[in-house]
Amino acid sequence: MNHRPWLSAAVLAVLACVPMTSTQADEPELYEVRHYILGEQSDAQALDQYLADALIPALQRQEIGPVGAFAYPESLNPNDNKRLSDRVVVVIPYKNAADIAKTAAALSSDTQYLQDADAYLQRAHNEPAFQRIQTELLVAMDCMKQLNVPSGTLDNPDRVYELRLYESANERLAAKKVDMFNNGEVPIFLDCDIQPIFIGQCLVGPQQPSLTYLTVYENDEARNEAWKAFRVHPDWKVLSKDKQYANTVSRIDKLVLTPKPYSQM
Repeated sequence: MNHRPWLSAAVLAVLACVPMTSTQADEPELYEVRHYILGEQSDAQALDQYLADALIPALQRQEIGPVGAFAYPESLNPNDNKRLSDRVVVVIPYKNAADIAKTAAALSSDTQYLQDADAYLQRAHNEPAFQRIQTELLVAMDCMKQLNVPSGTLDNPDRVYELRLYESANERLAAKKVDMFNNGEVPIFLDCDIQPIFIGQCLVGPQQPSLTYLTVYENDEARNEAWKAFRVHPDWKVLSKDKQYANTVSRIDKLVLTPKPYSQM
């Protein structure tokens, strides 16, 4: 593959913003992205209490984290037409596949978790806290093998996030979109103040083939300005016109999110 001269320095910038040891750099993380869908009979307060007081502390005891928890406010998603509204999005990072396999068993034997989650777990079937959970499992891509929450992020109460899913028409085109990220798209993000938290290719999920990524901004105005800058960035104009990357995305799902008070991202 022919790499443009501007890519090498930019890729170094990506690596510089993600601190990692040499061992970590060799092993991409895995990310579970859960969508707790809230129906008409759901109890959002009970779900928040479970996540804040039971699940996330239990995951911390297993040294799993940081865990992200986000609301999906209608005010920041005016064009959604209710199709994706009313949900809580939870992001759980794992160092490897073994951690995923061990988590459920560890929770079932964690007496503190079982005590803290009792009210949630004992709810009657006709009084659910949520309607359903939709989950996708991602593997971190070469452009960003480790999750990164920039220093000071949690101190900003006005921060907003954007979760994007790029679906492709087939596996060949999906691989090309992954290649596009790995060889140029992420450095342009950084140059436009689009700060990735994670970027992952979908291994398991309802929309495949696809990739999903989460980005963070100082506020919603900054988010809009960042994407305006991205669309006119000269490097993006070059990359987006590269014929090998034509038609790599057939559908984009975009969720603008705000952090829950107990979010660790």
